[in-house]
Amino acid sequence: MRHWVCCLAVVLSANLSVFAAPPKPTGEAIVSPDAKLELLFTRSAKIKGGLTEGPTVAPDGSIYFSDIPFGEDKGMILRFDPKTKKTTVFKEDSMKSNGLKFDAQGRLCACEGSDFGGQAVVRYDIKTGVRTVLADKFEGKKFNAPNDLVIDREGRIYFSDPKYLGTEKRELEHRAVYRVDPDGKVIEITHEVEKPNGVALSPDGKTLYMADHNNGTDRIGIEPVTKKGAMKVYAFPLGADGKVSGPRKTLYDFGTQNGCDGMTIDSQGNIYLTSRGLKRPGVLVINPEGKEVAFIPTGETQPDDTAEPVGVPSNVTFGIGDESKTLYITVDKSLYRIGLKAEGFRLPAAK
Repeated sequence: MRHWVCCLAVVLSANLSVFAAPPKPTGEAIVSPDAKLELLFTRSAKIKGGLTEGPTVAPDGSIYFSDIPFGEDKGMILRFDPKTKKTTVFKEDSMKSNGLKFDAQGRLCACEGSDFGGQAVVRYDIKTGVRTVLADKFEGKKFNAPNDLVIDREGRIYFSDPKYLGTEKRELEHRAVYRVDPDGKVIEITHEVEKPNGVALSPDGKTLYMADHNNGTDRIGIEPVTKKGAMKVYAFPLGADGKVSGPRKTLYDFGTQNGCDGMTIDSQGNIYLTSRGLKRPGVLVINPEGKEVAFIPTGETQPDDTAEPVGVPSNVTFGIGDESKTLYITVDKSLYRIGLKAEGFRLPAAK
């Protein structure tokens, strides 16, 4: 292995123009109607298909995110520096990383998917680049395709395990939500969801939010979509042990439109959902009761049969420090940010 691409100053793109005229945001308590999306990065690497995903903020304020292509092309983990506005490569072969999160010790945790990916939850030492596999099986069976993750105050990693891509055969019966504990134990949290995707925790850690995004196929581009299933966002109550302690509640139903991919939380407990429906692509902000309180468009209305949708978001994160009210959004094959009035929620760093 190389001793780390994060040390390279490989600038991929830094087009700083403003995103082309989506509708104005709504919800003035959260975002000004005059707030604009700023384009920070667009893929220039010669890889095919896929999208950018999984933005997360590092302790130094930089934003790490995944660039996921289709097939045998290698995905990357990239790092955007808000001070220089430059994007560099942290990991040349990400093993098809998707969701990313920094833990309280400043280590980067990643969900590696299928389609020639690692199918595991891993952790990186940012200084050395050393990758450690935290979990790649449940009860001896390989994960489907870990997708997104969130970390609680105890350092436990909750992650979703759907499957959207690749020819890999599924070994597990369910597409479920799991948890990796600090001692390495893996437990199933719930499979009361058709196809789990984005995950988040309420600020008090007592509610697990889960996006159900059933697109109707486990092999995008290989098998046709038959019938789409649930496009909903659920709230699962958690007990003191961090396990589901009661019935789920449906917070939001996107109906026949594509639903939520990734999500994040602000300091007031509002939930920021990346809405992928072509009639209204953008970041939908709901309160803990499921009521819409703001909407940040990332694209214009498009026909449902659009061959190459434009302006469709995948995931979101807040910055920290001076950027604690800045929302970063991965859209298509790009990275954007927008200034808000709301402040992001962040667990305290470990002492």
